[in-house]
Amino acid sequence: MDLIKRFFSYTAVDTQSDENSETVPSTAKQMNLARQLKAELEGMGLEEVYMDDMGYVYASLPANTDKKIPTIGFISHMDTSPSMSGKDVKPRIVQKYDGGDIVLNKEQNIILSPSLFPELLAHKGEDLIVTDGTTLLGADDKAGIAEIITAVEYLQQHPEIKHGKVRVGFNPDEEIGMGAAHFDVKRFGCEFGYTVDGGEVGEMEFENFNAAKAVFRIQGLEVHPGYAKGKMVNASLLAAELIQMFPADETPGTTCGYEGFYHIVGLSGEVDHAQAVFIIRDHDRAKFEARKEFAKAVADKMNAKYGKGTVVAEVTDQYYNMKEQIDKVPFVVDIACEAMKLAGVNPVKVPIRGGTDGAQLSFKGLPCPNLFAGGMNFHGRYEWVPIQSMEKAMMTVVRIIELVGKRDW
Repeated sequence: MDLIKRFFSYTAVDTQSDENSETVPSTAKQMNLARQLKAELEGMGLEEVYMDDMGYVYASLPANTDKKIPTIGFISHMDTSPSMSGKDVKPRIVQKYDGGDIVLNKEQNIILSPSLFPELLAHKGEDLIVTDGTTLLGADDKAGIAEIITAVEYLQQHPEIKHGKVRVGFNPDEEIGMGAAHFDVKRFGCEFGYTVDGGEVGEMEFENFNAAKAVFRIQGLEVHPGYAKGKMVNASLLAAELIQMFPADETPGTTCGYEGFYHIVGLSGEVDHAQAVFIIRDHDRAKFEARKEFAKAVADKMNAKYGKGTVVAEVTDQYYNMKEQIDKVPFVVDIACEAMKLAGVNPVKVPIRGGTDGAQLSFKGLPCPNLFAGGMNFHGRYEWVPIQSMEKAMMTVVRIIELVGKRDW
């Protein structure tokens, strides 16, 4: 099947995940794509095709040589972001993009413009897949799925490329941070792997934030406002005071690159009680630990001022910087860089200002850098992906597999 035809068939399936759900997968509709992928992989004649009751899909392309070669894997996620609807996606191709504005939806005056998204100009002359402006596209990460499966199909059609056993895995719920939670690393059985879930062509990521969540529960004292003097403790006002104790220049909007931050993501409150929820991020492990201690110290200072038990802080780790694990197997990065060059791509190593399934998988024993899939402007109506970037991502996967087959192990 053609790469783009395959991608369009995946975008036609609504797989939006739900961060408020307690089920696995978080939405039953993700199982529709899981079943479609299982059937497709079986139809291609792959081996060990398996789908569990949580929607994780695994399959194997068997080795075509007796040479001792490590088993490697490629992983992408099926779900799309809760940020915007992924239902009734209507992708279209803008052929030979001319560098101007792209009208996504004339009736609603939705325009994809290089004045707002200058990165479009780097793809002038290419064929861009865009939305109709009413949904996201789903290139994150259905482009990755299409690229992986098409790469496997390419290898089937080119038996002269000798390779070891190749595993593919597709999971739900990455967008809500749960994609790797139930990924069966033991069943996957790989010595190393790659997620294909990055953005701009050439990008490779093997450094991500260390991440924690800090929940501050604030207890106030409510009395009738007419008789409140000297008695009332307004929990909402305390929440505002607590927020002001965090450095204003260490937020997502004021930092970039390797700089960490504190980010308030939730705030609710009444007089009697309030809650403030922060996420804490830093690439450097020591700085990350210091940030967590700072958050706890904020609660201690509030309690010293207003009384013990006024603020209860719960700080929990979410994931860690995969670089700690990738540094133990640097050849994994070297192979990917060489493969990109063979595919006509200039490798660009960038730190992730976020997380990835690969980070969690790396700490579960599967070293797993993240490769570009080509999509841009994820999670919204302005999402787009160049066909040429998808083709290069697909060939990068092929070349990785080829290089691993040629290497002396």
